[in-house]
Amino acid sequence: MSNLFKTTLMLALLTGLIMLLGGLMGGRGGLAIAFVFAIGMNFFSYWFSDKMVLRAYGAQPLDQSSAPELSGIVSELADAARIPTPKLYLIDSDTPNAFATGRNPNHAAVAVTRGIMRICTRDELKGVIGHELSHVINRDILVSSIAATLAGVVMFVGTMARWGALFGGFGGRDEDERGGVIGLLFMAILAPLAATLIQLAISRTREYQADASGARLTHDPLLLANALRKLEAANERMPMADATPNTAHLFIVNPLNLGGIQRLFSTHPPIEERIRRLERMAHSG
Repeated sequence: MSNLFKTTLMLALLTGLIMLLGGLMGGRGGLAIAFVFAIGMNFFSYWFSDKMVLRAYGAQPLDQSSAPELSGIVSELADAARIPTPKLYLIDSDTPNAFATGRNPNHAAVAVTRGIMRICTRDELKGVIGHELSHVINRDILVSSIAATLAGVVMFVGTMARWGALFGGFGGRDEDERGGVIGLLFMAILAPLAATLIQLAISRTREYQADASGARLTHDPLLLANALRKLEAANERMPMADATPNTAHLFIVNPLNLGGIQRLFSTHPPIEERIRRLERMAHSG
């Protein structure tokens, strides 16, 4: 099963969860409202998610004079990938990390923290930028933004449904069409959990793909493997203070401090597995 097919299927499942909850809450009318709401949120995410996330982290534009080495890496790899050079931004954080955003290669940006520029070598930065540009090339940012938006809608509607079920259900439907209050409450609890798991599956699938395509872009999988080791260790010691669960999936390594069972719900696949796959690519190539 291809990554594209799996991602499309999971996005369809998220949309289906929204429509199912809408139908349980309001019959055909609720179904239609939920569908329109999902489309509207996708439209908003398509056009504005990049600006919102950059603003949320206080990212400031970087030019060639202020970051000549990093700008050179971005330009070099963008030329190799035959895409326009993305805009470059700096996040004023000592935690080393990076992310890409933008709806397509013509409207893309790469944001790096001050910390990653301090601790990574040129080769390691090249591995990181190759990974981020692969997200741009693969349209992962758009997919991730839509997934996050849809998951957020499911959770919001699920919360509404739980309150509605606790107070006896929603009006406006014939009794023949009305789902039982217990059934509504059951779906309202399960749907947000399912949405979270689907979003995690999408994020993890795209991370593996970006690792692989980024390694091909730089012609050396070990550049990214070495960077991931360093970034993971640093983020465990010093998680990013301003990072939020809604945007954690954008970063190359999880910026949140996750321990114990929380790791099962991480938006990123295990670093050890990512490094193992990259080392296998290096040895087989």
